[in-house]
Amino acid sequence: MDILDADRYKHRLIPFNELHPDTQQAQRAAAFLADIPGILEAEAKGDLLLSVRYDLLEITLEEIENALEELGLHLDNNLMHRMKRALYRYTEETFRANLGCARGESNCTKKVFAKRYEILNHELRDQRPEHWRRYF
Repeated sequence: MDILDADRYKHRLIPFNELHPDTQQAQRAAAFLADIPGILEAEAKGDLLLSVRYDLLEITLEEIENALEELGLHLDNNLMHRMKRALYRYTEETFRANLGCARGESNCTKKVFAKRYEILNHELRDQRPEHWRRYF
């Protein structure tokens, strides 16, 4: 169960609402996200468009967007962007759940390796039932 880089590292475009007093929302967001663990790169592609690349095992798009909203930035909420965000959130949550990461856990790398260890066939395991192992 190896995790492909395409599945683990995500690249998303985050558009901002133009009806905001701060006309440089993307630059402000990129500067804020540069120091966040799990963010590989954050670059403003214009005044209202942010390109972000992140490690899904450490942070999700939902956490990134919530942090930007707490910062006071306004995301573009037209129907198409809301649908895309909902789809991204669903797929990321499902991917993390399949790896054994509970919702809200920021770093689940240890659980991924533990899950991998459980799946592997261990030839040297004791085949006796638990109650027989106590007797010599």
